This record gives sequence, structure tokens and C-alpha cells, in this order.
Amino acid sequence: MRVAMIGTGYVGLVSGACFADFGHHVTCIDKDREKVEMLRSGGIPIYEPGLDQLVQRNVREERLSFDTDLTQAVKEADAVFIAVGTPSRRGDGFADLSYVHAAAKEIAEVMDGYTVIVTKSTVPVGTGDEVERIIRETRPDGDFAVVSNPEFLREGAAIDDFKRPDRVVVGTEDERAREVMSELYRPLYLNETPILFTTRRTSELIKYAANAFLAMKITFINEMADLCESVGANVQEVARGVGLDNRIGGKFLHAGPGYGGSCFPKDTLALTRTAQEAGTPLRLIETTVEVNDRRKHDMAKKVVKAMGGDVSGKTIAVLGLTFKPNTDDMREAPSLDIIPALQDAGAKIRAYDPAGIVEAEKMLKDVEFTSGPYLCAEGADAIVIITEWNEFRALDTERLKSVMAGDIMVDLRNIYSPEDIQKRGFNYTSVGR
Repeated sequence: MRVAMIGTGYVGLVSGACFADFGHHVTCIDKDREKVEMLRSGGIPIYEPGLDQLVQRNVREERLSFDTDLTQAVKEADAVFIAVGTPSRRGDGFADLSYVHAAAKEIAEVMDGYTVIVTKSTVPVGTGDEVERIIRETRPDGDFAVVSNPEFLREGAAIDDFKRPDRVVVGTEDERAREVMSELYRPLYLNETPILFTTRRTSELIKYAANAFLAMKITFINEMADLCESVGANVQEVARGVGLDNRIGGKFLHAGPGYGGSCFPKDTLALTRTAQEAGTPLRLIETTVEVNDRRKHDMAKKVVKAMGGDVSGKTIAVLGLTFKPNTDDMREAPSLDIIPALQDAGAKIRAYDPAGIVEAEKMLKDVEFTSGPYLCAEGADAIVIITEWNEFRALDTERLKSVMAGDIMVDLRNIYSPEDIQKRGFNYTSVGR
């Protein structure tokens, strides 16, 4: 089948490359000429393990191409995916749908014959109705169907998530569209992947509901971590004891400095706004947003407390800047709140991240970025682990301590054993233990 993918951001590029790897012919379209030229020459604008090889292979085998003009690709496409950004609007937190609406109008102007237009971007309930209205208004004679097909990709594991998903959700009541979507995802039938067909509005809500539930799960265990510290319990053992219950499960029960990234913060906020407008406020989600925002600032206070209550003039080495490992994504990362708060308290910050420094340099001021963990720790009074990259899990602690001026380690991801790290001479603080 022929696919046009509008947008070569994280979702669009990964989805387009994976569809091409299924054997479909995919054209990814983006108005950013520099980005398109980079992709054509084999470069990848985002960090995602395995994506460079996937893109290069499918370009070489002529199943994947890139363009700045959508005209030809849309005319030839069986399915046109809208995978543009839906950032939070300033002021009210609602999803900004201007890029989605603009893409819908451009698609309508050039589509030829029956076309399935698929919203891959995360959008509020009712967006599909508006997209359909825009297209119908632009092309009253158009033969098309608007479908919702939300993505459930984890950064750092996106390719595997696309090819071996827990489920595929498709929102449509159009039989022809259902046949097109079934054919697009036919390779997944071999893995017996559940494909859930629903109404369009139900599909749109599933994505938000899933992300909101996971965000609540993270926030729940973070609050339990605070309680564990107060009463002398171990949050990791609590999480394991709770997670072994099959009704709950152990995923997303890892205490830390709060969730970040491109999905959870934006989607929880957008969902609360949708619910408020519908007159059905979601108090649990509203509280989740509030608690998570506060937690990031509380982590800075935790570092200050571990350093005796005063960090003025002291050097703090920060390991990990991205919101999670195996990505260069800095959006809503806890480091963006923790580091400025420590700077406001008078600390000097030195930082290292395996993939996020280029993006971090755009967002953090007066930080000395280094090329490795030991260089980062040199002369530092304390070391703070914010992101649990694998290379931080087995640091040479003897070497680390020998280059530091102090002996304080604050581990906000609980990647070390308190007993073990204390035996090695560190004054160690973790989360919920």
C-alpha cells in the first residue's frame, strides 16, 4: 500500500520507517527543508536506538522517501497519516491543534479518489469531527474517511513497540477505512496482535486515558516513597509487593523525581481541560498534575538537604539530563526544574548526559557540560543522578570518589544499593529508602 506521513517528528518518522519495513511504500513529508535533506542523506534528527539503520535500509530498498511537498504523495496514497505536533497551548494548557487543522486543509486540497485520513497525533476527543468538517468544507465532493489511530510508542523502545505492540487501536465506523487499516497492519496479525476497532471518539480518548493512568501510577509510587521515608520503609520492596498483584502489575512503579517527556505532562493537562469543558472534571488527574509539578522542585530541596542545607558556592555534578534514558528528549525533563532550583540556591552545576547535551544546551543556562561522568564529577562536592542511563549503573565508584572534592551522592533513580554504596565511602541519599 502507499502511505503519506505528514510530519517527521518522533511519531511520524518512527511510524513511517516501520510501515516501510512492513513492505508498504511510504513518503514522509515535512516543511522543514533542512530536516528533509538530512533524512535524504542518511542523517536522523532524533536519537532513537536502531532508527538510523531502519531508515537507511528502507531508503536503500526504495520503500521510504522524504519530501517537503505533500501533493504527489497524498494523491497516490491509500492512507494519509497526520503526525504533527500538538503542544500545550500557553495559558490554558489545551492541546494546540493548529498544525493538525492546517494539515487537514492541505490534504483536502490535493487528495485524489477515496482517501483514508488517519490522525496519528495525540488529539482531544472530537478532533476527528473537526478534521472531517475542515476537509468536507474544503472538498465538498471528496471521497474520504477520517480515522483515529493513536500511537503508543515509548521513546527508547519505539521500533519494538511499533512492531510488537500490546494492541493497535483504530477508531472508525467506515467499512472501507477498516479494510485499509487492516491491510496496513496485516503484518502484525502474524504476532496475533489485538487490533481494537472502536468509534473515533472512543479511540481518541483511549490514548489520553492510558497515559493519564500511567502518570497516576508513577505519581502514586512517588508519594508512597515519601511515606516510606517518613516511616522507615523501603519503596522498592513496597513496589515489588504491590506489583506482584496481577491486577496491578510492576511496570511504572519506580520511584523517582517525577515524570516528564513529550506525552505525560502534555496529555494529562489536555485531558483535564477537556474534562473541565465537558463539565466532568477529573480530580485524580488534576491532582496528579499538581503533585508531579511539585515533586520536581521537592527533589532540588532533597539535594540541598543531603548537602547539609546550604549549597551556596558548592559544585554539583549532575548525571543524566533527559527525561528518561535512550533518548535525547529534554521536554519536561525533571532536570529542567531541579538544576535551576539548585542554581537559585547558589550551586554551580556541571552536567553530563550520553545523548541529551545538544538539546540541554538550548534549555539550561550557566551549566558546564562535560563529555563523561568522571570529568563531570571532578572537584564536585556532590553528585546527583537524575536519569538512569545504563552507563551510570556500574560506575567505578573508587575512581569517582577519588576525583570528587566531597563524598555526597544523591541517587534520584535508586540505581545503587544503599548498603553497598555507603561501604564505598559515600554519604548516600536515595528515594523512598
